[in-house]
Amino acid sequence: MLIPLTPGALDQLIPRIATASQYRYVWGKSRELLQRLLISLLIVVSIWIVSLVFGHGAQGIELICYIVGGLYWFWAPIYVASLRNAQYRRYAYGGFWRGEVLDVYITEELINEEQRANEYGELVIIENCERRVNVEVADDEGFNLTIQAPVKRLYKSIAPGQTAELLLLSQQADLDRVAKVSDLYLPQLNLWVGEYPYLRRDLFQDMSRRFAGSSPQISSAPSGPKRQGGGQRRYS
Repeated sequence: MLIPLTPGALDQLIPRIATASQYRYVWGKSRELLQRLLISLLIVVSIWIVSLVFGHGAQGIELICYIVGGLYWFWAPIYVASLRNAQYRRYAYGGFWRGEVLDVYITEELINEEQRANEYGELVIIENCERRVNVEVADDEGFNLTIQAPVKRLYKSIAPGQTAELLLLSQQADLDRVAKVSDLYLPQLNLWVGEYPYLRRDLFQDMSRRFAGSSPQISSAPSGPKRQGGGQRRYS
């Protein structure tokens, strides 16, 4: 099931400024916080050195520079999250999509590679892998995709046959070519699957409840991304 949404609804679902959940995600761990604190310190020291070399300018402007630079550790996550939101907000069309969970499985995914010297002084490549849950979903028109996320204990309750919902984004009004998808919502479990929380989740849950009267029925696994009327919906 796919229900096209108005531009106003999309504008509300994908916020322009970072929400609290997006801010917490980008905040990161203590390592990321330490990096931002060091950058803040470098900015403040740089401003001080520049003022010593070239003389003090307008006190008001200098004070603003100190405040903005010193609080970099605080406002940087807002800026980063807003940039991520902007990548989704640039798509003109979107729709509320509902399907079913087809399969759930765990994979080991390569996160990054590092070069380190071993005890003999030789450079070796260290592969950092992460266990990730894969949730394969599909609708009765044959459109299917897989959502990945880091493994969490909450995901153990996900099972085939459960209702799955997300937001599809496209530059085409008919949504035939899907460019982006949001994190996945499972209303029966009140559970979200994904990494970055792109949506205003409270608004999406309200939308889910309004559309709850129509449930998809999938008799078998789809053979390809077909849709009614002979067209195709593709995710690229």
